This record gives sequence, structure tokens and C-alpha cells, in this order.
Amino acid sequence: MITPNELFSLLSDETRLRCLVLLQKEGELCVCEISQIIGSIQPKMSRHLALMRNSGLVSDERRGQWVYYSLNPLLPDWAKKIIASTLENLQKEEPYSLDIDKISSLKKENICNSKLKLAE
Repeated sequence: MITPNELFSLLSDETRLRCLVLLQKEGELCVCEISQIIGSIQPKMSRHLALMRNSGLVSDERRGQWVYYSLNPLLPDWAKKIIASTLENLQKEEPYSLDIDKISSLKKENICNSKLKLAE
């Protein structure tokens, strides 16, 4: 399971911290949604999310060609408290507040299904 050093090391990167705040706020997001919200290319986001998955911070689930990420439900209580406090204290600060604002409009667009239709 994740250690305190691993958690804080992962959170020292702004991209990973932004991902964590989004996942804490939304519960579950597809890698394409996270890429769109943060404004980064999908391979870069996948690398960051893989680091977080390998440490046990997040879980992933493949659905067709998409990979959905969420916080690992088996995280120790101390880690859950740190993550909850992080969201509580950063959700009104930029760029985190802007990221959170983008979630609802992005969900309405349903970009994962739109990309799937384009690929067919």
C-alpha cells in the first residue's frame, strides 16, 4: 500500500495533484476527460495516472477502449483524510477551481462516446 513518502512525492507534481483533486471531486473520470480538462495530451496523462496506479493511489477499469480512474477505495484512512483535506482547501484556488468548473460541461458533451462514434 502507499506510504506517506510516496503520497507526498506524487502530490508534488502539479499535473498529478490536479488529477487527484478531479478524482476526489468527481469520483471517476476517463483518461480522455482528464486530458481534456487539464489541457494535456492523453499519453502524458496516462503516464501520470500509471504512476498513481502503481503506487496504489488510484484504481483503473477498462471499458472498451477507454480507461476510467478513481481513487483506490483501499487507501489507508490517513491518506483518505489528506486527499479530502486537499480538495477542501484547493477547490476554490486556480487552476483547480477552473478544472472543477469544466467537469459539468464536459460531462454534458460525453466526449468519450463522441470519440467512439468518430472512430467507427
